[in-house]
Amino acid sequence: MAITFTSATDSTTVTVNDASHGALVGDFVTFSNAQTGDTSLNTQLNIEHEIKTVPTTGTYTITLSANAAAALSSAGSADAEYQLNIGINTVVPGSGWGAGTWGADGWGSASSEVVGGGTLRLWSQDNFGEDLIFNEKDGFVFYWDKSNGVTTRAQNLIELSDAAPTKSRKVIVSERDRHVICFGANPINTSTQDRLLVRFSSQENPFLWTPTATNTAGDLRIGTGSEIVTAVKTRREIIVLTDTSVHSMQFIGPPFTFGINQLASNITVRGFNSAVAVGDAVFWMGYDRFYIYDGRIQVLPCSVRDHVFKDFNETQSNKVYAGVNSAFGEVFWFYPSQTNAIANGGNGENDKYVVYNYDQKIWYVGSLARSSWLDRGVYQYPMATDSNLVYNHEKGNDNDGTAFTSFIESSPIDVQDGDQFVFLRRMIPDVSFDNSDSNISNDNKQAIFSLKAQRSPSGGFIKTSTNTVTSTTELNHLRLRGRSFGLRVESTTQGVNWRLGTPRVDLRADGDR
Repeated sequence: MAITFTSATDSTTVTVNDASHGALVGDFVTFSNAQTGDTSLNTQLNIEHEIKTVPTTGTYTITLSANAAAALSSAGSADAEYQLNIGINTVVPGSGWGAGTWGADGWGSASSEVVGGGTLRLWSQDNFGEDLIFNEKDGFVFYWDKSNGVTTRAQNLIELSDAAPTKSRKVIVSERDRHVICFGANPINTSTQDRLLVRFSSQENPFLWTPTATNTAGDLRIGTGSEIVTAVKTRREIIVLTDTSVHSMQFIGPPFTFGINQLASNITVRGFNSAVAVGDAVFWMGYDRFYIYDGRIQVLPCSVRDHVFKDFNETQSNKVYAGVNSAFGEVFWFYPSQTNAIANGGNGENDKYVVYNYDQKIWYVGSLARSSWLDRGVYQYPMATDSNLVYNHEKGNDNDGTAFTSFIESSPIDVQDGDQFVFLRRMIPDVSFDNSDSNISNDNKQAIFSLKAQRSPSGGFIKTSTNTVTSTTELNHLRLRGRSFGLRVESTTQGVNWRLGTPRVDLRADGDR
């Protein structure tokens, strides 16, 4: 059926008539061969457009750069090339049994709740030499050939190959042996997805997927779990995580090409992007704890576990994104908090993070809206995104040219297990300001040291002593009594880079006053 256009006189809004367009708001379409009798209007139409509204299944609207001089009435037959649906950016939970109030409907009657819902549009990507291969989760695999230039779009792999998967959960290129591997793929000669099936192309050929005696294409199936959640490659193996188990996949050569061994069962993984490799180790977030695989699987002791999971937005758990900041020995997990849930007036996006420093074996938490992370490599600094912007991290000492509050704060520190009241009278600060901006004087290189006293674990802090520390400060005088204490060090001065050492506190046994 011909694609036609209608519009009102002097309007920038054009309604496109296409009986089976299947497009969604935010999708993109490119028209060609539109002929309306108005050369200027043809030029405006025969380009790429973002779809603004979808009034019906057979129509949608676009916006022109200038008003149409005259009304269009089902005129301008054209060809249209639709890009992939953008998918949703926030999970819509389904509903059904148990979704409504208990006893709201009569026993045995149909639920008044509508079963529905939708999942996030997630992608995986890897390099095959200088080419790119990428996969829409539970969808097609695409191949972009660098030699075609940046003006040529990627192609569906099934258009370039003999029997490539039409559905896959994640794609990885095994760099040591040069196989393209699809996880949770459909078997050959069927379109039905098997979420536990692993398929791989022939060595050095991403377009050859039919196994023969003369190639290394093939498949294998994981025997535990109900679906592959994600897969992560290390330098020596690929770790495959299902919803209940962990497996090691390694290249073994013909005739089997790959072998897979189960490493553990009853292990959970939070989501598609919640696992990350550091060398030969893999870190990941589970449903209620953190794990590491470094030859064996271990639960990571986590001092902030309750803090993270008691405020975790389960509905948006697939937004969790794990990343590595190798310059500081850190693994990040950005996650959505329940506090920021849509039901609580938030936007449902990642707004918190938890960090494991694998060099120092410590944890810390904070608030930061990030949806993805890329460690330094090709680029000098780590890069991350939120819903709209791309950021350079670890570059400079400020927030894009403005000062921001940087701080580190301890949990309450007990003295003699909290059995003894003590009096804090002096503190020797230990902080350096190396690598601060050169135009800042020594007196303006400052950090604020705040010590807080607490009588009991369940009580609040009763008093705070605050002192400004510079590079020349040798001693701070205090007057604090309590059973436990917390330390916060912060700086709000633009251009200041600071590093905390080991402060020392002079204390003595004392009584409650």
